[in-house]
Amino acid sequence: MTRKILVAGGAGYIGSHACKALADAGFTPVVLDNLSSGHREAVQWGPLVEADLADRNNVARILEEQGVEAVMQFAASIEVGESVAEPGKYYANNVANSINLLNAMGDVGLDKIVFSSTAATYGTPQSDLIDESHPQSPINPYGETKLAVERALHWFDQAGKLRYAALRYFNAAGAEPEGRIGEAHDPETHLIPLVIQATLGNRPPLKVFGSDYDTRDGTAIRDFIHVGDLASAHVAALQRLLDGGASLRANLGTGAGYTVREVLAIAGKVAGSEVPHEEADRRPGDAPVLVANPALAKRELGWEPVSSDLETIVETALRWHSKPRFT
Repeated sequence: MTRKILVAGGAGYIGSHACKALADAGFTPVVLDNLSSGHREAVQWGPLVEADLADRNNVARILEEQGVEAVMQFAASIEVGESVAEPGKYYANNVANSINLLNAMGDVGLDKIVFSSTAATYGTPQSDLIDESHPQSPINPYGETKLAVERALHWFDQAGKLRYAALRYFNAAGAEPEGRIGEAHDPETHLIPLVIQATLGNRPPLKVFGSDYDTRDGTAIRDFIHVGDLASAHVAALQRLLDGGASLRANLGTGAGYTVREVLAIAGKVAGSEVPHEEADRRPGDAPVLVANPALAKRELGWEPVSSDLETIVETALRWHSKPRFT
């Protein structure tokens, strides 16, 4: 009988890839999702339990009935712009619901969790290469709510209630190579799917926000990491906790960045046609360069990204967006 792991938000983009990685590693992922933004069709490697983290007692019942050994927490609202307009939604979904989950875990004696965090907890970059010692000073409610959960995890750990891994993503991108799961956000705000959808004629030309940054070609630089590499890091963090390892907060990125123009060039090469685009003014709050220093994750988890060259990311994303997908 395989070991069960509860994956909250496992019907979403990164959560579903984590479920595949768990199954590949010999675990059974049990998805808990209310399907408010996730997709039933993305749950392919274990059972789906439709439930909401807002109901602590029900979550505790599910944890106990399913007999899981640990938890991965992906369930959250993720759009920065929306978080500015609707901060109450983000504090409810991201903070209150995560605390409900932590308390439900305590109710049934579970003490290991891998938490989906974000580079948005750092706020405005003070250096081009960001490591975990960089000050955390979010500039939007999305980053603030993720940081609030990180801080709660710290204090739960200090109280002896759990051990955790908080993994701070940079720019997740790409799709499963077989094309069974991929990125399907509504609305879509991430660069690579926007590039691909513009190339396929499924949306207007891409807007390139800012062409006068002090970078190698004037456009902003970002660190893109394949979603499959993110998923493998979650499994490595889970294994660390199951083996008795200490809590961890770590960046997940590649340590290298691509400019927007470089993304357009590679996407055009992969797709075989130029990406329709137009230049626009910079957006307030966009940093010229945002790149991870992933040394700590590599050292502590024995983890290396293996599919995060930009051509592979674009190829897998293009395969996903070119076929009929779940909605």
